[in-house]
Amino acid sequence: MPRMLVAYDSAWPERFAELADGIRAVADPEWVIEHIGSTAVPGLRAKPIIDLAVRVSDHGEFETHRPALERAGWAVGSGVRTHPVMVRESDGIRTAIAHFFEAEHWDAVNQRLLRDWLRTHPEDAARYAHAKCDAVAAAARGTASYNDAKTPIVQELVDQARAARGLSSVPVSDKRE
Repeated sequence: MPRMLVAYDSAWPERFAELADGIRAVADPEWVIEHIGSTAVPGLRAKPIIDLAVRVSDHGEFETHRPALERAGWAVGSGVRTHPVMVRESDGIRTAIAHFFEAEHWDAVNQRLLRDWLRTHPEDAARYAHAKCDAVAAAARGTASYNDAKTPIVQELVDQARAARGLSSVPVSDKRE
């Protein structure tokens, strides 16, 4: 069962900045790193896990810096198949997820598009918050995983965000089966 959603915490942007600075300190100080995920949307309920989008030139650049990131407490892990992901835990509880996206794909990254859409469309942010609560309940009942239960609304909102930028629809689910 996923961790419970909590009320938006005004400390999340500061925590993001600390994590981003830590990544830059051990990897590349020039990396563009953005706060993504629900904790990046003011007022949105979320699992208290900070998501970061890191722009790398290519997969090789990620691999070059991976050992230093691992020494700094990041571990490769995730079911995501479209890009490298590293996670950070404290006492066995996931506290942060860093997604490494190649520069050529940066402007079309679904996570960035969804964040921007939710920040500028409060009605959709409210719908998404409701769907996330329903997803937690579905996971608790065992009728669907948290991610599977919220995928339809995520797909709808990402499709709208992509269309607004002249981008075609793509599947938002990128987890390994």
